[in-house]
Amino acid sequence: MTPDVTVTVIVHNDAARLPRAVASVRRQTHAGIEIIISDDHSTDETPSVARELAARDSRIRFLRLPRNSGGCSAPRNRALEIARAPYLMFLDSDDELPERAVELLLAAHREREVDFTMGAVRRIRVDSGHRSTWMRHLVSERRTLEGIAADPRLFFEHLSTSKMYARAFLDRHGLRFPEGIHYEDQLFSAQAYCLARAFTIIPDPVYLWYIAPYATGDCASISNQRHKLTNVGDRVHVQRLIDDFLAASGHGSLREDKDYKFLKHDFRMYAGDLPFRDEEWLRSFADIVTPYLDTLAPGSYARLPRTERVVLQLVRDGRLSEARLAARGLGHGVAPRQVTTDAAGGGTYWGDRIPSSARSRRELDVTDLELDTRPFPSAQFRHEITELTRGPGASLDLTIRTYDPGLRLPLGPHRASLLLAPGRRRLTLPFRLDPVRPGVFEGHAHLDLSVAPVPLHGFAGTRHPLLRLQHQGLAHTGLLLAPLAFPSLTTRIGYHSGAAPHRITVEPEGRGPGRLQIRWHPAGVTARVVRPLVRRVARPRVRRMARLLASALR
Repeated sequence: MTPDVTVTVIVHNDAARLPRAVASVRRQTHAGIEIIISDDHSTDETPSVARELAARDSRIRFLRLPRNSGGCSAPRNRALEIARAPYLMFLDSDDELPERAVELLLAAHREREVDFTMGAVRRIRVDSGHRSTWMRHLVSERRTLEGIAADPRLFFEHLSTSKMYARAFLDRHGLRFPEGIHYEDQLFSAQAYCLARAFTIIPDPVYLWYIAPYATGDCASISNQRHKLTNVGDRVHVQRLIDDFLAASGHGSLREDKDYKFLKHDFRMYAGDLPFRDEEWLRSFADIVTPYLDTLAPGSYARLPRTERVVLQLVRDGRLSEARLAARGLGHGVAPRQVTTDAAGGGTYWGDRIPSSARSRRELDVTDLELDTRPFPSAQFRHEITELTRGPGASLDLTIRTYDPGLRLPLGPHRASLLLAPGRRRLTLPFRLDPVRPGVFEGHAHLDLSVAPVPLHGFAGTRHPLLRLQHQGLAHTGLLLAPLAFPSLTTRIGYHSGAAPHRITVEPEGRGPGRLQIRWHPAGVTARVVRPLVRRVARPRVRRMARLLASALR
């Protein structure tokens, strides 16, 4: 009997997670499926695990490539050659399908003849269990589009695994995954979007994407290998291939939308990492990306937030150390250390000089940030820890410098506070900021972590202290940036007179803006007895019973 849908599970050296992925396909509510395990010549136990899975279920076929291809394309393409169903889906071995994924996507195909259907991707962080929806705004409602020109924002949703393709559509256009390159999904999806006569989007989850942000080495996904310059080159290379396809296929009018996606998504991912890269890496990065940035549509830059345009232009101008500074706090309202005003032209520019070229002046003009006119609660400051030393016990001595490029604070001392909340109650630590020169203030704070108000049952988690300024009855709260590297400090604290011991680690945040990071780990009886008991009591059923009992007693 011919299956309705072929689901290809690609795998390489992932024997531990392969059974989970295959089980998620076997659990599908639509039973008429074929499962192809396509092994990219694994050298671990994957082949024996795959054969054992195939022996248990006649719907499973095992395909092993004769040599490792080093990517996702070849195992998908080889499976596509032998797939028997008229509809095709793809699954990575470290992910899963929700149990109704096949049923829902196939129903959308049968409801209306389209070239592919797609649904929502649920992202799950393996470290915290936090769930979110990938590109939620693009898949929030059911709709059928006649080509991507109807909504070019879909370039952002470039995953091939969130879709079910009609085999006839792929064969009609000879559409296959490009082999020998990384980021193949971006090219394949761009081609599918442009070549499709129609496709349907459903808001239901159809893919579970497990994110391991701190994975290292071979376990890290391609997207999490951004520290490799080859990764940068691969991403730029596939963009050029997409550009060539758009031009050759008559979709050149979509170039600005695609360029905006590259700047807003692809480049933005690297921009957030720039503060953590050394000068040599930055120079090589600029050598790779700058020639490509110069080819992008000017309108794509104009659609970006000003802070992102500043980082891009500093990279293009070779002002790489300043690009690192500008990248800290992207999206968090962190101000520059310094701005320069052109008395003649009237513009206010990032940094200590007026840019020399017209393009640089246009991109580095931060007048629209309204540094000097924003309401105080939303004003932009920059708070940096310039010195951090360990004090007695579990305390830290911090030297903090605040930059006020908009000159919102009058010259003189100002009240400030550090805010820290490991749990529901907050520690507020007042200190004073004194003027160094106009627009720059400095203060010293003594942070004693032993007095932080943790809950009686303990606290397990990470917190980043905030800095609050007060001026003329108004308050402003902002990020506190830490040195990007300093020795981690670990100590044990017996909160509540020793009844709730914790191990605390103070360290630099390893990504993002690079804040001061403090981690609490319950220890002793708190970890062994108290927290497991609280978790059992906090279960929804127990809480409902407690509410019913309380209601009955009233």
